[in-house]
Amino acid sequence: MKDIINKSLLEISKSLQMRQIKVREVVEACFDRIDQTEPKINALLCMDKESCLSRALEMDKSGPDPDKPLWGVPITVKDVFCTKEFPTTCGSKILENFQPCYEATLVEKLKNAGAVILGKNNMDEFAMGSSTENSAYKNSRNPWNLECVPGGSSGGSAASVAAGQCFASVGTDTGGSIRQPAAFCGITGLKPTYGRVSRFGLVAFGSSLDQAGPMTRTVADSALIMNVISGHDPKDSTSASRPVPDFLAALEKRQDLKGMRIGLPTQYWMEGLSPETLESCRNAVDAARDAGAVIVDVEMPHARFGIAAYYIIAMAEASSNLARYDGVKYGVRDKSSADLQEMYRKTRSRALGEEVQRRIMIGTYVLSAGYYDAYYKKAAQIRRLIQQDYLRVFESCDLVCAPVTPSPAFKIGEIIDDPLQMYLTDIFTTSLNLAGMPGMTIPVGLGRDTGLPVGVQLIAPAFEEALTLQAGQVMENALPGVGTPTGLG
Repeated sequence: MKDIINKSLLEISKSLQMRQIKVREVVEACFDRIDQTEPKINALLCMDKESCLSRALEMDKSGPDPDKPLWGVPITVKDVFCTKEFPTTCGSKILENFQPCYEATLVEKLKNAGAVILGKNNMDEFAMGSSTENSAYKNSRNPWNLECVPGGSSGGSAASVAAGQCFASVGTDTGGSIRQPAAFCGITGLKPTYGRVSRFGLVAFGSSLDQAGPMTRTVADSALIMNVISGHDPKDSTSASRPVPDFLAALEKRQDLKGMRIGLPTQYWMEGLSPETLESCRNAVDAARDAGAVIVDVEMPHARFGIAAYYIIAMAEASSNLARYDGVKYGVRDKSSADLQEMYRKTRSRALGEEVQRRIMIGTYVLSAGYYDAYYKKAAQIRRLIQQDYLRVFESCDLVCAPVTPSPAFKIGEIIDDPLQMYLTDIFTTSLNLAGMPGMTIPVGLGRDTGLPVGVQLIAPAFEEALTLQAGQVMENALPGVGTPTGLG
């Protein structure tokens, strides 16, 4: 089994296409690994072993399809995408047992590419959180240390990939929810440009911020997933009609970083970084310099306002998007109410979690008469200034490099009762969503004191994901890597 689950997505795909291994063997290996690890890490909310094995048998009979790049490859998806075969709960009790009647475009693309979807990953309720502790169902755990969080809100996806339960997962990033858990779990996570990947069938948290992307063990694996899920979708009005390059082929065009300019924003390389985070990230910068990159210091003067602007905008959009969960159209309903208003009130107060209710209330407040100009309008203005900062920086450099989080993964329960402290864990990631730029986390080492993974993020101009992938792979090859998680025994 270890020989199978330790392979990268590209390696297992090649073995399947060459008939060196059967789809059934690969699917069985993944479910065996799930049986071993799931009781420890709680990465999945639902799965269907019988259906997956049945599909594997059919695929083995029909044989490989070279036109399907993910043929026979087991993956998982975050439980925020609508799926016909699985419930879609978004980690919330209010959508308990909700079965969509349609499928997200991204899920359709994965299936059309031949992927075998094993199940759906645990997440913070409606993607609101940075630790997966806000899931209504269970706490996911970090495979490197079971006492630590895997990050959030795509923590279940990150833990599943890191633990070898699947060869890739697809998460969503509203303010860092792909990049932060990827850093905590020692994997690669790519947040594409806003509009690069269809949002049709993605249950919305912040409509102007949400973007789906791959979570994998290697940069090349992320490039392959991007080839599958990218592209214009007429069903999504925010989908960009830009041509999609061959991201995998782009990796072959660059073996070093000669001629590439990488900017280090002084506002991100600041006091507050843990010593081991700073050390590991500096090592990554040194590796980029040794590979030929020119390292330059750059300024992003409005970055310090990013976290405040993000949470105002995100909560305002959450307030609007979550108004639909009222017990009338779908989801759970309180049946003890005497009238409609009481039913609304009881349904939402009992079936929505504390963090979700907090964000709805703050979002409603900042959108209310008398406060809109003071809060939401100011946040929108800061958003534009942050976007201009990025555009100005990219006039003097090709990529931006920054830490992902101030420190490695923290302990479960350590800051869950301090919302402000929890929000500050996203201090380096939220500005990217405000600007709509692409960014990718790669693991750059293990903390000297904690032994936990540290990640660095590479940020590119809009629709230049290929640049982050190229630089990421060069740095991935230059760095020693983090190995396999040590917390699973």
